[in-house]
Amino acid sequence: MKIAIPTNGRKGLSDAVAEHFGRCNTYTFLDEDGNIIEIIANTSEHMGGTGLPPEFMKKHGANILLCKELGIRALNLCKQLEIDVYVYQTETVKEIFEMWKNNKIKKANLNDVCEEHKI
Repeated sequence: MKIAIPTNGRKGLSDAVAEHFGRCNTYTFLDEDGNIIEIIANTSEHMGGTGLPPEFMKKHGANILLCKELGIRALNLCKQLEIDVYVYQTETVKEIFEMWKNNKIKKANLNDVCEEHKI
């Protein structure tokens, strides 16, 4: 199991969870115990590279995404790629991981899509 979290930098568990899933600076990848596997710069098309963010995460082996919010296209693509998505408003990588680990957040659905992307 590999967990992806969109982040602002390279501060590991104390790093801030990025506000926008696709336009984050980095993705922090954790194992199911909360250990950092790797931190990778976001080189998806949103940041001038190629591929959509869910494709980028899948390419790096993620099967779970923990984030603050995402759009309907991203949620649907994650589902197609078999990436389970969990949405929760929190500040740090450690906090969102612990909420997920302790079953305090549910899988995202269409009601969890950010307002600006619902149209």
